[in-house]
Amino acid sequence: MKKLIYILLTTFMLGSCSSSSESAPEPAESALEAGREFVDACLKGNFIRAKLYMLNNVANEGLLADAEQKYRQLDRTERQQYREASIIIEQEEVLDENSTIIFYRNSYDKEARKIKIVQQGKEWRVDFAYTFNPNL
Repeated sequence: MKKLIYILLTTFMLGSCSSSSESAPEPAESALEAGREFVDACLKGNFIRAKLYMLNNVANEGLLADAEQKYRQLDRTERQQYREASIIIEQEEVLDENSTIIFYRNSYDKEARKIKIVQQGKEWRVDFAYTFNPNL
């Protein structure tokens, strides 16, 4: 009987550990939503989630990896400040029906930033490379 209880408890514990604590997010329904979700994930240090809202290409993936490395090098207090920061949308510039630029700041460092969001099929995705080369 003790063996059966032990096996059941072990199975239950292993099953609960293997389940994902974060399910895949729903696709963004607008450029603003995709941009906000991407920025929020980056501020919170959740770069796996941020990647789900980003255009998949080598340039974007490299830039996101760089951003993650810089984030991980921050001290604990500064990372906490970013996690608690709010996103301040300053302007949304619609370029055409498939692309938008969002100008924003966060409440912690207040640095002006911008990202470009493009519609790819039915989904809105962040073109992170635009942030570093606005001539794209």
